[in-house]
Amino acid sequence: MGTPKLHIRPGNPEFLDLPWDAPVDAWEHPRLVDMPAGVHRHPVVFVAYEEGVYAIKEMPLRLSRREFGVMSALQQLTHRAAEPAGLVERSWLDPHEEQAGAVVTRYVEHAFPYRRLLSGPGFGARRTQMLDAVAGLLVELHIAGCYWGDCSLSNVLYRFDAGGIEAIMIDGETSEMHPTLSQGQRLQDLEIMQENVAGEMADIAAMNEVPVLEADLALGEDIARRYQALWAELTEDLIIDRNEAYKIRERIGRINDLGFAVIDFDIVPTDSGHVVKMFTRVGGRTFNTDTLRELTGVEASENQAKLLLGDLNYYLAKLGITSSTGKSVGTFKWLTDSFEPVVARITEVWHGTDPVQGYCDFLHHRMELATARGEDVPNDETFDSWAASGFPGIPLPG
Repeated sequence: MGTPKLHIRPGNPEFLDLPWDAPVDAWEHPRLVDMPAGVHRHPVVFVAYEEGVYAIKEMPLRLSRREFGVMSALQQLTHRAAEPAGLVERSWLDPHEEQAGAVVTRYVEHAFPYRRLLSGPGFGARRTQMLDAVAGLLVELHIAGCYWGDCSLSNVLYRFDAGGIEAIMIDGETSEMHPTLSQGQRLQDLEIMQENVAGEMADIAAMNEVPVLEADLALGEDIARRYQALWAELTEDLIIDRNEAYKIRERIGRINDLGFAVIDFDIVPTDSGHVVKMFTRVGGRTFNTDTLRELTGVEASENQAKLLLGDLNYYLAKLGITSSTGKSVGTFKWLTDSFEPVVARITEVWHGTDPVQGYCDFLHHRMELATARGEDVPNDETFDSWAASGFPGIPLPG
């Protein structure tokens, strides 16, 4: 036995009070807490500190170092990977042993494993949301240069994001970071994903005593098709006439509408003097999240941020504000007059755990009331109606 080597990222506890001389699945410690978790091939426990809840996953040292390195690199490139807090190395053990290393990550708030979304042997009305969530996650990771190597439904956590679902990568032990990915690497990742998802859907069917032939074995193929369509929209070159500069703005607008930020773009002349080619460099899917944070300081997922920005812009429009100074003042008024009072009421009585998601549900209810009446409905009246109706959420797309 001995004292482990701890690599801790700033802003996290030291974790020195944990019994590292024993395997995590043998721990009996007051910091241990039960949290929703998916299926893991390695032992995982959760511990609570003032700074938050953390997941600790034990693995052989090589895998632990790889996962910690990949997750650390992804923190600069995407918001859709679990945040690493520390790497534990038990140098007195054989590095190939399961207990030789461990990765500590911050627990993903308001998240849950995919089995919570199941409806019988499949995902029912949630199927489209699952397709979009996993496809979008893979695209974002590939843009960041991350080859996953083991994408599956179990290696992802999910959380509600306004009217959609957000997927967050939590397992990077097979992953690799590259400056860019080749088409072969991307296609191989898609093939692995399809095989893994087909196996998971077969397991779900067996669990529900449904014949394998009736399982949703095409789920992975549908994810791959959505991935290919989204990848093409984000990365294909645009060829336009020199007099069609508006198409460049339209292209950037479409990419932003998908939630992705445009880092920069090049306009290159072709052999024809009247035609140019646009090469776009796309960043993470954080366009609306970053915009909302910059304007208001509010942290939200991408679809949530898009909805909140719409509410903010509507608020400013009703006040007739157009100047930069006026918008700054108006944004502060939106925070203090609308967002913060409603969130305070949500925190007191709402049944959910994410008050920003609650505000999005509230906005949808307010829109329905306003549409039915043909006029704006005050927030207090909307909240009372929303509560009386049982706090309905944003309905699934029909």
